Amino acid sequence: MLSQTEVNELKEIAKENRQNIIRMVHAAKSGHIGGSLSATDIMTVLFHKCMNIAPKGSAGFDYTKRDRFVLSKGHVSPIYYSILSQLGFIPKEELLTFRKLGTRLQGHPTLLCPGVEVCTGSLGQGLSIACGMAVGLKLDKNPAKVFALMGDGELQEGNVWEAFMQAPQRNLDNIIVIIDRNRLQIDGCTENIKALDPLDEKIRAFNWEVITIDGHDYNQIYDAIESAKKSTKPVAIIANTVKGKGVSFMENNAGWHGKAPKDDEYELAMKELA
Repeated sequence: MLSQTEVNELKEIAKENRQNIIRMVHAAKSGHIGGSLSATDIMTVLFHKCMNIAPKGSAGFDYTKRDRFVLSKGHVSPIYYSILSQLGFIPKEELLTFRKLGTRLQGHPTLLCPGVEVCTGSLGQGLSIACGMAVGLKLDKNPAKVFALMGDGELQEGNVWEAFMQAPQRNLDNIIVIIDRNRLQIDGCTENIKALDPLDEKIRAFNWEVITIDGHDYNQIYDAIESAKKSTKPVAIIANTVKGKGVSFMENNAGWHGKAPKDDEYELAMKELA
């Protein structure tokens, strides 16, 4: 359980992240806002409170034992880059180069950017990559954990379920998957396109531990991740979220999956996030 002081600090960090997302996508005139905003609170708590991570060369930090992170829903790179800037991997002033020619901050994460472990963006592959990382850590007797953030829309990819099958088979208790369950994808509601519910029962049937939380409640996010770190099984955290969270006219609106705000929309969004 987080203290109220910690919760208040995380709220301020998350507010900065949401502002950065809007700034980046507006400046680039392209990008994915809705899913970045829905994942903001998850990513804020994960990186600032739960992961063992710091830039390579940080004093007293064993970089070989860092926790690994896979952004399976690679299109929500704005929130990832914002977090990396807060942790000192990249300068904050670099954020406005997002999606510009020659930038390290591509539309989907690449190894050009410090702190990024793997190139992602082709949906459905991230969990398999995370499983591979987890196997490697096991073979090296490395205590690090592997975290993967997935979108619910990408769970419609068959490769995901092969990976769900593989993790318990290899006893990968060092892998923790967080599913950003905002129920919207580019074409609309997930349940209208290819229904996922009952999602918890489906994943549990693959012999995973499953925890369902409110993905905007800092204590629930923190407690779920800390509990998952102690599990003897691979763990999937289903985080119920709101797409576009924090900006009223973007919330629960599939139209904001992947478009940039116009100038007046930018001003309104930033006013709401002030």
